[in-house]
Amino acid sequence: MTPRRIHRFPTAIAAIALLTLAADPSSAFAPGANKSPIQSLPSRSQTANTFTTSTSLNALGVFVRKAKEADVRKYCQDGPPESVLSLLQKIKDSSEKEAEEPSTELQSLLTKRKGTITIIAEYKRKLEGSGFIKDVLDPILLSPVFREFGAAAVAVLADERTGGCTYDDIAVVVEEQEEARGDVPGPLPVISSDLIVDEIQIAQAADAGAKAVTVTYGVVGEEKVQQFIKDAASLGLEVIVNVGTAEEAQGAVNAGASIISVTGVDGADGKFAVIESLSIPEGRNVCTIANILAKDNKALEEVEEAWMCRDLGFNCVWVSDALYKAGNDPVEHPGAIINSMKAKSSVKYASPKARSGKGEGAREYLGDILM
Repeated sequence: MTPRRIHRFPTAIAAIALLTLAADPSSAFAPGANKSPIQSLPSRSQTANTFTTSTSLNALGVFVRKAKEADVRKYCQDGPPESVLSLLQKIKDSSEKEAEEPSTELQSLLTKRKGTITIIAEYKRKLEGSGFIKDVLDPILLSPVFREFGAAAVAVLADERTGGCTYDDIAVVVEEQEEARGDVPGPLPVISSDLIVDEIQIAQAADAGAKAVTVTYGVVGEEKVQQFIKDAASLGLEVIVNVGTAEEAQGAVNAGASIISVTGVDGADGKFAVIESLSIPEGRNVCTIANILAKDNKALEEVEEAWMCRDLGFNCVWVSDALYKAGNDPVEHPGAIINSMKAKSSVKYASPKARSGKGEGAREYLGDILM
């Protein structure tokens, strides 16, 4: 076996120490009015304004969707690179063929034995309304931290308006992860976390090197979820379907989803209620992810929630803002949060803030977990 490249750990720790407090300007968008060079390739989403959903979108949801549609239109008008157009054409060609069998590589990586939990660490450049740090380190610095401290995958919030990232950041993380090829731990799969409203975004993700994309059920509805799963499969990508209700979760499974992520729901019990009554066809496996919302305090309730989600049967947790809210704290940096969430501790025996005590997990508090 190739020995672990231990020199990455000091680099990762040094990177964590650079986290700083900074202000965060909001990004703005003004769509162009020129004709799109991609119009020669008719898009299935030319009727994107007629999305169907299982639940009514609130005003914010409608605004976000329309803003993303405007982003996509501008991207097409500006002229996508040939590599993306080629992948888009492959998606369109596949629509006339029998659907390809979706990959299950990511699903397998996220689904471990019962009683364990895997972690998806989401990278974003800015944190809206966190009350703590506003900007985070560049992806080239945090990418190895996620890998060395035990994440199963890295997600990049590829929406400049909400996370300050673009598909270029996905490419940077993919390239950095590939540098670990042949090492232990090896490269992590990278997920494009974007509000998908058009298949060209799937082509963009594939072009950047992502292994999976996220699709939000409440924005596009069951029919589009099914179509995007097929589109992604044609490029060898997997799809994580974001859901917020039990009805959406069942609709995602009915549409063929093999990975669902419960998002926008607070608390472990609330998340579990979304998946508790899922009816999964015989012979199919569905990986369940709990998206951990950051708390507006300095406590580490997110770690405890990850443990509770694990004990309720979730396969994986998705953690984003909670990774960064401690700033430059040498004990509570992103790597320590990841490692702590993966610990065997339970809220029955230990607290992530505990500094002493006996029983299972007593040594698995954040200050000691790196020993």
